[in-house]
Amino acid sequence: MSAPRTALARLSDPDLRAPRRSPPRQRGGGGGGGFGSLTPEFARVLMLVAARASAITLLIIFILVYATLFAAGGGTGGSSGAIAASWLAVHQVPLVIGKTGIGLWPLLPTLLMLWLVARDSAQAADSDCEINDLGWVAGAAVGGPLLITAVCLAVAEDAAALVPLQPPDTLAAFAWVAWLNLLAAVAGIGSRRWREFADLLPIPLPDWVVPGARAGARAVGRLLAASALVTVVSFLLHWSRIGDTYHAAAGSISGALGLSVLSLAYLPNVVVDGVSVLVGGQIEIGPGSLSLFGIEGAPVPAVPVAAAVPAGPVALWWLALLLVPAAIGVLSGLECGRSSHDRATAPWATLTAAGVAAVAMALLGAVAGGELGTFGRIAPTVLGAVLVFVWLAVAGYVGMLGARRFGGPAAVPAVAYDDYEDDEYEYEDYADDGYDYADDDDDYDDEYDDQDDELDDEDPAADEPHAESGWYDDEDLDGALVAELVDDQDGDEPVAGVKSVDNPDIVDAEVVEGDLPDK
Repeated sequence: MSAPRTALARLSDPDLRAPRRSPPRQRGGGGGGGFGSLTPEFARVLMLVAARASAITLLIIFILVYATLFAAGGGTGGSSGAIAASWLAVHQVPLVIGKTGIGLWPLLPTLLMLWLVARDSAQAADSDCEINDLGWVAGAAVGGPLLITAVCLAVAEDAAALVPLQPPDTLAAFAWVAWLNLLAAVAGIGSRRWREFADLLPIPLPDWVVPGARAGARAVGRLLAASALVTVVSFLLHWSRIGDTYHAAAGSISGALGLSVLSLAYLPNVVVDGVSVLVGGQIEIGPGSLSLFGIEGAPVPAVPVAAAVPAGPVALWWLALLLVPAAIGVLSGLECGRSSHDRATAPWATLTAAGVAAVAMALLGAVAGGELGTFGRIAPTVLGAVLVFVWLAVAGYVGMLGARRFGGPAAVPAVAYDDYEDDEYEYEDYADDGYDYADDDDDYDDEYDDQDDELDDEDPAADEPHAESGWYDDEDLDGALVAELVDDQDGDEPVAGVKSVDNPDIVDAEVVEGDLPDK
């Protein structure tokens, strides 16, 4: 049994200092091909992006349509038209059923569908995907739903003879499907690769943009959460009206279940409308309106979710709800003051947060509102998005000044550390990867100590300096300043290229069991 060989190598060699890493696996066109070529693996990923979210959406639509038809005891003759209309309704496409135009569709199915698209796009746009191939991901996320929309438009036109469904405007249908799925795809891709897109800008991205955008996103979440809480309180205050809406079901379990599912699907619409009311704006309800300052009565649909709409008159304590957006604005300003370099003369992060929140609420308001037959248009006004910006800018400025006055200096923006993901440098992993250096050193020390003791007992001449035993002392190793222990291949054959220790260009040296002097 031979002892493991010990090799000495200088760390000045670049091959030893730089860790060897395998080249990244390319899934896209690769090699600068851009849009010119696709690998089979990347084509499969694009197929999943184009089909998975749409397939899940269609599966849920199939289940709900046929469950409704069987519960109602009707036939399945108009099921194809109902499925096509449901697909268009999920994408908020305005439809005309009979003589009733409907543009106000439930927001919950739309949000779930967009979440699926954004998730698939984010998974496809991981670090293995080249930036030139991200256009393929966005195109797949939009192309798949557009293809299904074309089929649904054709089915809706053929089913007009069986169901009272008028074919929708083709251009409007494609526009709604395209921009919703593109928005979800961009959000998913941007969540993974936004730094690379920022590097493509002609000017460097200011350090206040990312903290401001994050503060604005959190402010939108707080506004929606506050609106949901107010909506729940309004439901509790009008509990008797909720019970009255179920009388239309006439004791039918399927009817009551349908009203409940419909109300849950429309609940996000009510929450988005509630944000407009909280900030001081108003909601259009046909010819009437609703705000904290006045109510102009108008009929509302007889569904449980509409019971949260107060009938009036306005109470004075409603004005206290304006403290909610003020507090959210101050909190957003505190975050901007602590995570950015905002100052009194240049509160750019605070203004960015206000702008992001205003744009987000404007987009949500555009999707959450629409025409609802004889009830007219039910939607928040543009004034609500403007007031969101005002609250977060003014109250946020106050919070930013408070952070500067009482919170100390601003911290280094979190974006400076985002280039190093947490999963890249897991220092704890080195303790568990099988390289217990301390234990190994102890074992080797014990082994060599035992050998030294045996040699000392059997050969007293081994203690003399520069003895002809093949061992070197410290004076002979002045040139080898840094070395490392490596395991070489088994065998006693010499390694080519070994130079003398006196040569300053030494690159390798080894001591094997065969080099020991004969007893």
